[in-house]
Order: sequence, then C-alpha cells, then structure tokens
Amino acid sequence: MNRESRYLTAEDAAKELGVSHATLYAYVSRGLIRSEAIGGDKRARRYSAEDVQRLRERKENRSNPSRVAASALHWGAPVLDSAITLIADGRLFYRGQDARELARSRSVEDVATLIWTGDLDANSRTSFDSAAGQMSVRSRRILKRLGDLTPVEKFHVMLPLEAVEDLAAYDLRAASVRQTGARILKLMAIITSGKLLRKMEGSIAETIQQGWLPKNPEAASLISAALILCADHELNVSSFAARTVASAGSTLYAVVLAGLAALQGTRHGGHSERVEAFLREAGNPDDARRIITGRLKRGERIPGFGHRLYPDGDPRARALLEWTAQTCPNSPAVALSMAVAQSVYDTIGRYPALDFGLAAVSQTLGLPPGGAVALFAMGRTIGWIGHALEQYQIDRMIRPRARYVGDQPHDLEASSDL
Repeated sequence: MNRESRYLTAEDAAKELGVSHATLYAYVSRGLIRSEAIGGDKRARRYSAEDVQRLRERKENRSNPSRVAASALHWGAPVLDSAITLIADGRLFYRGQDARELARSRSVEDVATLIWTGDLDANSRTSFDSAAGQMSVRSRRILKRLGDLTPVEKFHVMLPLEAVEDLAAYDLRAASVRQTGARILKLMAIITSGKLLRKMEGSIAETIQQGWLPKNPEAASLISAALILCADHELNVSSFAARTVASAGSTLYAVVLAGLAALQGTRHGGHSERVEAFLREAGNPDDARRIITGRLKRGERIPGFGHRLYPDGDPRARALLEWTAQTCPNSPAVALSMAVAQSVYDTIGRYPALDFGLAAVSQTLGLPPGGAVALFAMGRTIGWIGHALEQYQIDRMIRPRARYVGDQPHDLEASSDL
C-alpha cells in the first residue's frame, strides 16, 4: 500500500462512513480519525483510510454482534486482554517499551524478565540466576544421536524428556513458572548451540553464538537482537495455541511444545524456510529483478514480504536488515538481501516482513540449516511463557463455542414439526 492510498479526501471519508462533513470533523476532534494537512495548507486535509475503515467496522459490529464473533478468529476484533505487546503506528512495544530500542540496548534475559514481570530492574532477573540450565546425562546421550535434525526438531524430542525430570514445572505459581521458563530457555540455547554442554555457560545469545559461530563473537549481538525482536507479537497463531494450552492448566513444557507445533507451519515460522529458498534462488543481486519478475509472471508469491499490521513496513525486518548490514557490511548475502528488498518494493510496493529479516541474518552469518526458524522459535518462546503467566493468573479455560452448520439429526427435525 503506497502512502497516497492510505488517505482519503473529506468527501470520500464522509461517504465511506455515511456521515456528514461536520460529523467527520467531530470524529477527528475526538481522536477517532487521524488527519494531516495537504501541502502545508491547514484547511486542506486528508484522512486516514485505516481509521475510517476501523470506525466503519466498529459501527457495523455494534449492529451485528454475531458478525464480530464470527470474524474475531481471523484478524478480527480482539478476543482477550493482554498487557504484553502493543502494535501501534507501525511500531512494536513490549510492556510499553519500544522493542527496537530493547533489542539494541538490552539482553535476551532482560527482555524476558520485562515480558514476564513488567520490570527491567536487574533484581528481577533472579529467575535466570537461579534456574539450573543443566541437562541430564540421559538427555545428553540422546541429543548426541540427533545430529542431523534441525534445532526445532531437537526441541520436540528433548523438551518432553526434560519435562519428565522437572517436577517443579507442575507448580503454576508465578515465581515458579518464571524459573521453569528460564530453565527451558537455557535448555533450548544448549540444544540450539549443537554442543553437548552439561550446563549453559554465558548468556543465551553467547551460548548460541559459541556453538554456531565460535570464531565470530560479534555475531552474538545480532543473534540477541533477532531473539528479542521475535519475542512476542500479540495473539499470533502460536501464541494463541500456547495460551489455550496454558488455560487448561498444563505445564510450561506443554505450553512451549504447543507453540512450537504451531510455529513450524508454513504460514507461520516455517515460512522463513521458503524465504531462505527464495534467496538461494535469487542467487546474486544482478539476478534479483529477473527472478522476482519470473515468479510474478508464473503467478507465484514472493515470500517474506508484506504484513497487514505494518502497511509502511515491518519494523522488526527493517531493524534486522539494518543491523545485519552494519555487522557484515561487505557480505555478499547482505548485498543480495538489499537488492531483493529493493526490487520487490519497486515491483509490487511491498516491504520485507520478519521472515525475510531472519532469513537475511541466517544467510549472512552462515547459520546451519534451520537456523532462521530456530531463532524465531527461541525468541517467541519468551512470549509464549509470558502469555502462559497471564493465563495462569486469570485461571479460566479458553473454550469458544462453534456455530453448527451441518446436517440436523433426523429426530430433532421431526420434533420441530410437532
């Protein structure tokens, strides 16, 4: 969506809402619709198409509650409260703090603590300081036999084994859940690193970097930023799945495994693998436009671009591309990513999404197969744990009703005729 199409004239906005110009101006004065001056003339204004659409839908929903319920599960009206993440004005906030700034200035442990407690104070990090982060002898023996699997596939094998040993995970009080969450993240860092460590050494980002890229210590900051930018994104499909499992009173291990199962889908985190394949197909910057044009002519999608919550571009992808270029300015993979991003925008006007940013990081750093999805999974685990903490506190099961649209039983049809 280009900038011009994001705005409406007063005439079009009033017509869209079915109101007079005076009522439109009243909506603006009440902060319901954003407007801006055209060409410096304060009397000539244009109005946010997004706000007009949202206000129109709100008016329609008030007169048709069943429509609200039917659309809620498909990018519709909010279905539950959460104090973790806000997406507003093209920006992402965790507990009211800009995620981009957190990714630049804070550690993964700090941001996890913020999401889990609402506090960035160092004293709140006791969950990480006290969590064991150790892997049993049995688990290390099994992990050694999983060498050909991707990190996310290893999570599916190893976390259930560790859950059996962690009886404290059944304690769903907040402090205990935070400690279990810290232990799970430490275990995932060990598994991701590919090193048969008995105990995690260093921070989460450093452990992954030392396993993947032992000769490139500068990569730790980029890995940390990627994990933080992936930490949460409202009620995406994996977070909703995790939260639903938490509402049943399941342990945090079950919550994380539910999130992982949803994340691997090709419409969610698994989409990163499509983006990586697309970048390999593009090959080099000079061929980017030709490859993109060929895909469009064949009616194929360009993976990794466009996000309906960010019409002006995903800030997470923008940050990852910028920081990857700063970390590895002479990398051919950086040149390719930038060329592809520019060519896609020039061709269809779409900006990179998070999946593209993660794939660019993976390609540039030379991460092992499944590296981009592993970063997504580890980062998003922080958010799954945060949603579980909120749901445990609410102590209510998520159980929506379904509208039956199938055949009616014969005995019910017969009785209705009486």
